[in-house]
Amino acid sequence: MAFDNPLAGEIWASKYRFSPSSGAGDDTVEATWDRVATALAGAEAPELQAATRLRFLDALAEHRFLPAGRILAGAGTARNVTLFNCFVMGRVPDDLGGIFAHVREAAVTLQQGGGVGMDFSTIRPAGAAVLGVGADASGPLSFMDVWDAMCRTILSAGQRRGAMMGCLRIDHPDIEAFIDAKRDPARFRNFNLSVLVPDAFMAALAAGADWPLEFDGRVARTVPATDLWRRLMQATYDAAEPGVIFIDRVNARNNLAYCETITASNPCGEQMLPPYGACLLGSINLARLVSAPFQPDATLDEDELVRLTHTAVRMLDNVIDLSRYPLEAQEVEAKAKRRIGLGVTGLADALVFCGAPYGSERAVALTQRWLGALQREAYRASADLAAEKGAFPLYDPAILDRPNLLALDEETRERIAKHGLRNGCLTSIAPTGTTSLLAGNVSSGIEPVFAYAYTRKVRQPDGSTREEAVEDYALAVWKRLRGDEPPPADIFVSAQTLSPADHVHMQAAAQAHVDSSISKTINCPEDIAFDDFQDVYRDAYERGCKGLTTYRPNAVTGSVLSVQPAPPPAEPAPAELRLAPRPESLAGATYKIAWPDSAHATYVTINDLVDAAGQRPFEIFVNSKNMEHYAWTLGLTRMISAVFRRGGDVSFVAEELKAVFDPRGGAWLGGRYVPSLLAAIGGVLERHLGGHAPAATTFAPEAARPEAVRPPAACPKCGGFELQRKEGCDTCLSCGHSKCG
Repeated sequence: MAFDNPLAGEIWASKYRFSPSSGAGDDTVEATWDRVATALAGAEAPELQAATRLRFLDALAEHRFLPAGRILAGAGTARNVTLFNCFVMGRVPDDLGGIFAHVREAAVTLQQGGGVGMDFSTIRPAGAAVLGVGADASGPLSFMDVWDAMCRTILSAGQRRGAMMGCLRIDHPDIEAFIDAKRDPARFRNFNLSVLVPDAFMAALAAGADWPLEFDGRVARTVPATDLWRRLMQATYDAAEPGVIFIDRVNARNNLAYCETITASNPCGEQMLPPYGACLLGSINLARLVSAPFQPDATLDEDELVRLTHTAVRMLDNVIDLSRYPLEAQEVEAKAKRRIGLGVTGLADALVFCGAPYGSERAVALTQRWLGALQREAYRASADLAAEKGAFPLYDPAILDRPNLLALDEETRERIAKHGLRNGCLTSIAPTGTTSLLAGNVSSGIEPVFAYAYTRKVRQPDGSTREEAVEDYALAVWKRLRGDEPPPADIFVSAQTLSPADHVHMQAAAQAHVDSSISKTINCPEDIAFDDFQDVYRDAYERGCKGLTTYRPNAVTGSVLSVQPAPPPAEPAPAELRLAPRPESLAGATYKIAWPDSAHATYVTINDLVDAAGQRPFEIFVNSKNMEHYAWTLGLTRMISAVFRRGGDVSFVAEELKAVFDPRGGAWLGGRYVPSLLAAIGGVLERHLGGHAPAATTFAPEAARPEAVRPPAACPKCGGFELQRKEGCDTCLSCGHSKCG
């Protein structure tokens, strides 16, 4: 088949096409499907393999079922890689030798393509005594630095991107340092962080009670629960991390609670797993199942959803027997419980096709109906497989008393009671960043659409670039059916136009029909009040969510870029070029620029020197939390500060900056067009030199400029500006680059 857009073809070629240095590979995406179907059918009895291969091929056709990337890339290739995406590592021991043994295990798992999660709550806090060596413990965060460096080394060796989740219980004595860790932009870059919050803490929070911080049964100190929660919320408000996992709810609703305890999640939060737990993923593409899109009678073909669900369960169950495992303990765990994570993608597009705005009551009802059908049929398929191949080894009939199974209909429960289950857990909503792009840029997982249309630049062989329009699948279908007719704005809603409550409502609706958890980001506007932001988390807890991740574009206020002075030259500079020494203190002003092309504000601080000649600018600091700006803001800070310290007329600096034009376009700020962010900085400097009061030089906040649309950040791989933050990962819509952490 021809791909729906060129980007899908590029994603296939770069990530999922098998192209060995010698021998046959995948010439087309159909060849990729055939490779995967043939490999997975190989787990069947010989007499069933041919028919099963055709059944699997039919499910893969037109991207109706999307196995996760590890399966698409590795199945049938004989490569020494795992077909599992998700792992949680073993319980980290509180001794040096054991800790470093677990670092090695994580390295081996990452090397083979698996993301890993760890609970660091088992490591004693910083300052605790280490008996026998006369030393104090360095604490869990110091060892997380070791994991972070290891992951960075794996990446530098050219392996698949690393992804790790670090968890810490909210009662650990080092929890405050953990909460604030991501405020340092250079620390834990290969980690997502989540705080494990039990029900007892939420009760203490509601009661305004104190909360003990303890380790190994010894209370180190107590803190007001409200203060600790506020600190957690403030860090998340400022830096988008840590996330929150309601760990007691995770265990209370776990099908396998009778034989395991969960203490951590995989990197994106959709798989809560026990020590050495492993899970493989796959998603049914709901956007491909809607008949008569945009018509009054548009409906999702639930009969086809049933057929695909039964086929997908069989495919994923076969992967358990065919996959390699980085560690023997992971293989033992996976085969004892045969966990799978079947979910959906394209939900938002399917809702658009049916005329249901994401977040509306009708959208919630349809989500519950569709995911309820998927959950029911997944259990029926697993029971049928148990009748054919046997139940998972740790199956116990008491599983029927677990909450997820109590909610099933009587016919399904009777089938399970008769045959057992082939799989201990069945459903999960995973991130589908690049596989959703492969499928024609359908909406990812259960996320709303992030951008219905954008332009990507494609580099040509001669070094020039051409522009290419890329559209969300729903918009492409609309244009194919309706031509130039404008799409209805009340149906084509996006992540940026929805309220946080809309996001939470949809996540909670989905969670009611999902065994494990959901990878989803709750997008919050930059100007959301802090108290309202805190309420988002309480709302999620009250609605039954197992965890929450939010993203609010914002700078960490109050931070100023510190620059170490350059080493002195070997020979003194001529007197007229020598830089004036800096006094101990200087007065100045800080200006905020909310530039639409950046997810974070830019802050410009100009400090003045008052001497016999009067008042003049002496130094400048340009700072932004957006790390893609770091190099040029540092250079700008050094260069302009050097010019200021030389003295003389410095007005030319403002004029030069104001003349800089951004080829991607400027923005309207304060009622006037500014050609680039550098020009905006020049405007700030010009007004400061003119002696204007700070209030008069501050640009209008973005809320006053509804016409300004904030594009994504720059991609570190291709340099394009189509980077989207969703499901705990950054995904480039231009080149397909994806990184979690």
